[in-house]
Amino acid sequence: MADRSAPSCHLRLEWVYGYRGHQCRNNLYYTAAKEIVYFVAGVGVVYSPREHRQKFYLGHQDDIISLALHPERVLVATGQVGKEPYICVWDSYTVQTISVLKDVHTHGIACLAFDLDGQRLVSVGLDSKNTVCIWDWRKGKLLSMAPGHTDRIFDISWDLYQPNKLVSCGVKHIKFWSLCGNSLTPKRGVFGKTGDLQTILCLACARDEVTYSGALNGDIYVWKGINLVRTIQGAHAAGIFSMNACEEGFATGGRDGCVRLWDLNFKPITVIDLRETDQGYKGLSVRSVCWRGDHILVGTQDSEIFEIVVHERNKPFLIMQGHCEGELWALAVHPTKPLAMTGSDDRSVRIWSLIDHALIARCNMEEPIRCAAVSTDGIHLALGMKDGSFTVLRVRDMTEVVHIKDRKEAIHELKYSPDGNFLAVGSNDSSVDIYGVVQRYKKVGECIGSLSFITHMDWSSDSKYLQTNDGNGKRLFYRMPNGKEVTNKEELKGVQWASWTCVSGLEVNGIWPKYSDINDVNSVDANFIGQVMVTADDYGIVKLFRYPCLRKGAKFKKYLGHSAHVTNVRWSHDHQWVWKFVPDRKLKDSLHIAPQESLVDSNSDDSDSDQSDVPELDSEIEQETQITYRRQVYKEDLPQLKEQCKEKRKSAASKRRERAPGNSIRLHFVHGYRGYDCRSNLFYTQTGEIVYHVAAVGVVYNRQQNTQRFYLGHDDDILCLAIHPLKDYVATGQVGRDSSIHIWDTETIKPLSVLKGYHQYGVCAVDFSADGKRLASVGIDDNHTIVLWDWKKGEKLSAVRGSKDKIFVVKINPYMPDKLTTVGIKHMKFWRRAGGGLIGRKGCIGALGRTDTMMCAVYGWTEEMAFSGTSTGDVCIWRDVFLIKTVKAHDGPVFSMHALEKGFVTGGKDGVVALWDDTFERCLKTYAIKRAALAPGSKGLLLEDNPSIRAISLGHGHILVGTKNGEILEVDKSGPITLLVQGHMEGEVWGLATHPHLPICATVSDDKTLRIWDLSPSHCMLAVRKLKKGGRCCCFSPDGKALAVGLNDGSFLIVNADTLEDLVSFQHRKDVISEIRFSPGAGKYLAVASCDNFVDIYNVMSSKRVGICKGASSYITHMDWDIRGKLLQVNTGAKEQLFFEAPRGKKQTIPSLEVEKIGWASWTSVLGSCCEGIWPIIGEVTDVTASCLTSDSKVLATGDDFGFVKLFRYPAKGKFGKFKRYVAHSTHVTNVRWTCDDSLLVTVGGADTSLMLWTYEIEGHRDSRQCDSEESDLDSEEDGGYDSDVTRENEINYTIKALSTNIRPMFGIKPHLQQKEPTLDERQGVVRPPVSRALPQPEKLQTNNVGKKKRPIEDLILELVFGYRGKDCRNNVHYLNDGADVIYHTASIGILYNVATGSQSFYQEHNDDILCLTVNQHPKFTNIVATGQVGDSADMSATAPSIHVWDAMNKQTLSVLRCYHSKGVCSVSFSATGKLLLSVGLDPEHTITIWKWQEGAKIASRAGHNQRIFVAEFRPDSDTQFVSVGVKHVRFWTLAGRALLSKKGLLSSIEDARMQTMLSVAFGANNLTFTGTISGDVCVWKDHVLIRIVAKAHNGPVFTMYTTLRDGLIVTGGKERPSKEGGAVKLWDQELKRCRAFRLETGQMTDCVRSVCRGKGKILVGTRNAEIIEVGEKNAACNILINGHMDGPIWGLATHPSRDFFLSAAEDGTVRLWDIGEKKMLNKVSLGHAARTVCYSPEGDMVAIGMKNGEFIILLVTSLKIWGKKRDRRSAIQDIRFSPDSRYLAVGSSENAVDFYDLTLGPTLNRVSYCKDIPSFVLQMDFSADSSYLQVSTGSYKRQVYEVPSGKQLVDQAVIDRITWATWTSVLGDEVIGIWSRHAEKADVNCACVSHSGINLVTGDDFGMVKLFDFPCPEKFAKHKRFLGHSAHLTNIRFTSGDRYVVSAGGDDCSLFVWKCVHMPH
Repeated sequence: MADRSAPSCHLRLEWVYGYRGHQCRNNLYYTAAKEIVYFVAGVGVVYSPREHRQKFYLGHQDDIISLALHPERVLVATGQVGKEPYICVWDSYTVQTISVLKDVHTHGIACLAFDLDGQRLVSVGLDSKNTVCIWDWRKGKLLSMAPGHTDRIFDISWDLYQPNKLVSCGVKHIKFWSLCGNSLTPKRGVFGKTGDLQTILCLACARDEVTYSGALNGDIYVWKGINLVRTIQGAHAAGIFSMNACEEGFATGGRDGCVRLWDLNFKPITVIDLRETDQGYKGLSVRSVCWRGDHILVGTQDSEIFEIVVHERNKPFLIMQGHCEGELWALAVHPTKPLAMTGSDDRSVRIWSLIDHALIARCNMEEPIRCAAVSTDGIHLALGMKDGSFTVLRVRDMTEVVHIKDRKEAIHELKYSPDGNFLAVGSNDSSVDIYGVVQRYKKVGECIGSLSFITHMDWSSDSKYLQTNDGNGKRLFYRMPNGKEVTNKEELKGVQWASWTCVSGLEVNGIWPKYSDINDVNSVDANFIGQVMVTADDYGIVKLFRYPCLRKGAKFKKYLGHSAHVTNVRWSHDHQWVWKFVPDRKLKDSLHIAPQESLVDSNSDDSDSDQSDVPELDSEIEQETQITYRRQVYKEDLPQLKEQCKEKRKSAASKRRERAPGNSIRLHFVHGYRGYDCRSNLFYTQTGEIVYHVAAVGVVYNRQQNTQRFYLGHDDDILCLAIHPLKDYVATGQVGRDSSIHIWDTETIKPLSVLKGYHQYGVCAVDFSADGKRLASVGIDDNHTIVLWDWKKGEKLSAVRGSKDKIFVVKINPYMPDKLTTVGIKHMKFWRRAGGGLIGRKGCIGALGRTDTMMCAVYGWTEEMAFSGTSTGDVCIWRDVFLIKTVKAHDGPVFSMHALEKGFVTGGKDGVVALWDDTFERCLKTYAIKRAALAPGSKGLLLEDNPSIRAISLGHGHILVGTKNGEILEVDKSGPITLLVQGHMEGEVWGLATHPHLPICATVSDDKTLRIWDLSPSHCMLAVRKLKKGGRCCCFSPDGKALAVGLNDGSFLIVNADTLEDLVSFQHRKDVISEIRFSPGAGKYLAVASCDNFVDIYNVMSSKRVGICKGASSYITHMDWDIRGKLLQVNTGAKEQLFFEAPRGKKQTIPSLEVEKIGWASWTSVLGSCCEGIWPIIGEVTDVTASCLTSDSKVLATGDDFGFVKLFRYPAKGKFGKFKRYVAHSTHVTNVRWTCDDSLLVTVGGADTSLMLWTYEIEGHRDSRQCDSEESDLDSEEDGGYDSDVTRENEINYTIKALSTNIRPMFGIKPHLQQKEPTLDERQGVVRPPVSRALPQPEKLQTNNVGKKKRPIEDLILELVFGYRGKDCRNNVHYLNDGADVIYHTASIGILYNVATGSQSFYQEHNDDILCLTVNQHPKFTNIVATGQVGDSADMSATAPSIHVWDAMNKQTLSVLRCYHSKGVCSVSFSATGKLLLSVGLDPEHTITIWKWQEGAKIASRAGHNQRIFVAEFRPDSDTQFVSVGVKHVRFWTLAGRALLSKKGLLSSIEDARMQTMLSVAFGANNLTFTGTISGDVCVWKDHVLIRIVAKAHNGPVFTMYTTLRDGLIVTGGKERPSKEGGAVKLWDQELKRCRAFRLETGQMTDCVRSVCRGKGKILVGTRNAEIIEVGEKNAACNILINGHMDGPIWGLATHPSRDFFLSAAEDGTVRLWDIGEKKMLNKVSLGHAARTVCYSPEGDMVAIGMKNGEFIILLVTSLKIWGKKRDRRSAIQDIRFSPDSRYLAVGSSENAVDFYDLTLGPTLNRVSYCKDIPSFVLQMDFSADSSYLQVSTGSYKRQVYEVPSGKQLVDQAVIDRITWATWTSVLGDEVIGIWSRHAEKADVNCACVSHSGINLVTGDDFGMVKLFDFPCPEKFAKHKRFLGHSAHLTNIRFTSGDRYVVSAGGDDCSLFVWKCVHMPH
């Protein structure tokens, strides 16, 4: 009775009222065509004022909140809210999408802006980090992203006058961004004293780095660079919401309702106050302005749009109005005129004309309005209010008739009765009141009965009944007017309803989705005349249904446009328009009913309306859609699974494991073709070979020679295959968690590119474009994602969700590579690319029928024509998206089509190949695939006539056909058919048996066939027999004449092995027969095992069951007989190994030692001690399913659930034996068998239906071909060797400066948090007179250059750095400019050192420690350096690890690459062309990434190894090959497209080679690679196989190797003790055969070289001891260029009293003397113990050194002789000081004490006294100028003053305040409270020093910052300048004499920085 189909008419969006002004700004612009573009709800609107017409952009599915106009003013970018919001760039002229940008933002897109030439777009997200993204929007590609700010960002703009700069502003901030490489780096605007820090709402950029910004208080802030330079006060009275720049100047709009125009220098031109104009009103607020020529557009908070002409500025013209705030619920339509009345939460009532879309009247009420109704005569308008009252107005003049309040809660619905006598009022307190209209609205009745709020009401036509709906979904009926409830439903049978707006009830059942919550549909209106009804719901969707609509889940047509809820819909009086409303304060579109217009449904998406009732699916297709490709465990999960089994590995690693076998196997031939669930996967290559796939193998078959070659790059089922138009490359897609597509060359079988990262679970269809540059792919995830790739680059161009149901085929349009089509279940869609997205249109069927399931598609002879084959056997012909006609082509589905030059060929389930002309008018010829037509040369037998055809391809005069049954046939044009390849059909293959003496084997499968295969070179199927049931096992008798087959129903049969005819059959069991075995010798007994846990033993001759073996607790999996035929070994599913005696089946217990001694006739068992090693570490998730032993009992082959075939040495004792493993099968290898002579291994692959033949290659006899096995996945258990330096480098924890904590164990309250004690005067309340008679306060500090005018220091410039990071970094010293300069690094500074002058220049852009450095060797990029730094997590923020690429000469940054290597970047390397950069991370996966550094684009990234990788280097002649080395790791990598493929180094060929820790790498010609190991050997590799070892190239680890590009010579550096012939540096020839050693004359016990580089005739060496040495090649002379401390921290620092010298003392036990003028180290003294502090005497003739062990030494400077030494303390000396009169020496230690020594008593150094009760360890000490006091700062943040030499504490503050100090190095005290920063929770200020002039102070802290303050600085958080460069922890800092320099000493970086002081001019 009920028609469930969708209605035949459509809705079309005709007009939108409203403009979004609330919460949005800058969203209204003129386009180039002088149209106005803005948005409302989810619709972009282009309004033409001239024609008063609107065009709509409907590409969004939720509220639009941001808009930007392209500089050419035609294109518009809009951003929306939502969980996965996207940005659309669209054309305002055609309103078509150009590009979709997605998959990055969450929550919503707050702002958008185009750059000057419109190439790039910046967007800001609404997520918690307010992420900023930069897009190449045409490509849809993300160029850069960074966290924007912690608070909301309101506006962002490109600086149109300087490239790559942007400005953003928002809550309490403005940021200036620069884009370099892929990194966006912000600098915060400095408000300074010019203006208050406040929220900035909008901005505009001008020339010369000037930025204008509008602030919340109405001021305009003007910025120059990052500094605020001036403010324009009171530009507006309140917040400035919008600023628009044009040629003439700037326009601003504010909350005060004014628009102001300014000239280019921001001088005011004019003010327009909209509140004062005719249309204005109080509270008008401007949200958006746009100034073009003499027109200004203004958008307001209340959703109006005004246009102002500049010279008539007091007459703004109102273009558009809409409701503003709050929700909009009330809607009524006039009964006779085309008018609509609306009321909203903004308290206004508006009357609109439906004809000319104008507002006719407006009136404001007291309360928010919730509903409206017009009386039947159209005179009265009733309005229901939110407060429970209702008002009636006269329509013509909006005057009030009555106002009645009977209820407390909101009135939700009112309705006049059809006769006009009553008004029903329904409220939220669940009652309906009835009022009499004529009696001036007197209440005449009330309806009580609902338990919830009233939602909808309808009157009957005769006004006698009222039906209501309430919030519970109940439908009640009442008699009118008294309001009695009608309970008897019979009474209502014939009632005609006057209107239908109720959402529940029989007639509207169908509008509810099948599984929906009752409250989602908000509104309904039936159009009785048109038999259609519209509904509105919570999802913002308007749907059109037939009326009545009785069945749930009815079909509909659907329209988006509103954002969240649509609250109301109504038909207009003549049923032409639908009115909908949105709470969204927008009165939205009136929809026009357009009867039978064939418009594409309003962009409707998953309205399944067109497929009303779909015919049954074809059984085959049904079957196919039910196949799941999900796996419990994917191969990608292996590494994680292994990690989880770490404990087991450790235990295994301690035991000696059996080596892997020396012999190996190689894949030789595969029987099988995947046709049962794949299509169009069979092609001819250029050379006439045939390419197809089965299991995880891509096969290239040569039909002349009957040989196959294999692409083995996949590791799971291949599901699709496509061939490049040139027929030389093939793309294959596989199953996988993150499944990949490989593009490979059919000639070389090498991968060219691997695409992954976008398809989950698998790829089911691929297609190349006609130009071969692009590839389209479809995934089998729930959304069947479609991706378009540039496959050579490996870039995803676009992606989109395809369909909920399966998609079978994707085809790229051969004429337009931007268009493609997909077909699938009930699916035919045409797509076009738009940036990063694809826009789809459904195939339009029109009146010709319904969308059928499509199985295949091709394009025709023009770009518009497409053809698709359906599941019913038709071919559909399409032009553009319209179906023109259908042609019946086959019985049953059309599975395959192929387009020819002139015509088409199709193949179907009916087994017929049909050739057609080019219009599908005539069928030219058909070929039926029949046995009779089979040619004599066929390699096998056709299983049945007319098999279902799944793939067709033409070429070389033949038609190639692939069938569902797994056959590949070649049809000659003249008719004969040749069978080329075949395999089993769908179903798992388990049974496998090899013949006892012939090269044949038998298989039996769930496809109910038993097949015999020829394993000799003819490779064909010899015989096949169909069985009544599928089978799981088979076995040849010992004489090979009989063949036993076990079936799945518990029966088994014995057949003649030649004819396959039955000899005998039995059925004793109900369950699957799992294994069947003849006893050896005469084959007297047959053992038959079943899944019901029994083994039956039959006597073959008498055909009787003679015994039953009981005792297994689970199903039987494997059986073997012993040689005598007496004993049976059985494995069960419960992993039991049992023994039974034949023939009775008595159970035997045999100890495991005996088992090995028994001679077994065969071994297929997987249990027992001799098989222990075959079980993998992850044995819980995977089973070993099969095994088979060679006849010489040397090698055991196994198959497992992961699809691996493995070879083990037999017996495999001990856990986790080593093996060789091979991947070709996909998931399970169900059985493996050796042939009778062990020449072949035969394996079957379960569900992949394939039978694979592997040739067995004996060690030594192998040809030099590469073996394709992978070695054991467990790293060798021998540790890789040990060396202290390597261990340190491996385990070092790199601190991030921003997170550093204090270096000293301080305790107590920080100085800036301590309460200040009142002075004595304050305590006594004494008020001192301002002019005091007392002496003036003395100087705080004795100043020694009193004569000169004191000049404060205004800046510090880095002049020299003494230090080089050699202790944990390597390969980081290089020559530049032919050896004139040397580049290296320390801390966060890159240093360029000029060898001739010794001067240094610095690259200071890194914000944290540099860990690696490399130089670009390509001549095009001379002097280009890349450095990688440590960093925090990889969140792309400023503290993330990054790589800087910079020019070493001018220090310009060329690119900054923020990277995903959390923790840091430990190795970088440029490629041969210099364009690519390789980086390795310190993250747990040790990720390897390849960058195009110039663009900042990441090309590829992949986890490198689970242990530390030390170095990765590109081959010097390659852009795609590189090698990585690390802890027990060497890998050879290839970059293919965007994928990184790697091979482990193979040790196989060399005896006793073990995988050691590899430290360094160098390269030779012919693909040779050299790796240096921890033991001092160098390994030589050819490709990825070890061919030679250079034993003991060095005595210790080979830390560094360098390949000279010009002559190929190799330099190695290692750790060695110097000896006569040995040396730590060696120069080798190209093959590493001969070498010459160089000794480094450093005087160290061992030399440890960390970096080498070779220039012209010189070798540059960097050592562990922080020296950089130049060695001459000819004379071996050493010249030390750079010295540094080798271990830190450097605690001690002292500057000479009069010269530019300074001393440093460090943990490495040396004290060194440095000369700033000469830029070098003058001397060093080794003390044998770590030194802690050092000090010069006042004359500079003596030096005191304090040691860590409590000893101190005094040296004479001239002779460096010891003058005296003493040890009175056991713990470290922290500070040591001479008194200014040279009399006393004060020694402060960690024992909370200061000892005084009198030097006048001579070198005996007896202690004269010491200071008592110091609360903690001593930090710093300073003498007073008169030598009588000492101030001590301590580890508890307390400063104390003591008398010298008595050691008594001085407590009188007044006395302390009057002391003049000789020096000030204390970080404590009121005078320096300002040096403590707010952020010092964990970190401390460690050191300070006041300048000799007494007016400046420098400090060093745990964050590695040097800060310059004024002295004294008693105010907290004093202003200062910061200088960066050191790593974490500065330990000491000093001014040199005359305040010429500041020297700072580093903790972590062991470096000394010398800063030049810049004094203020006089």
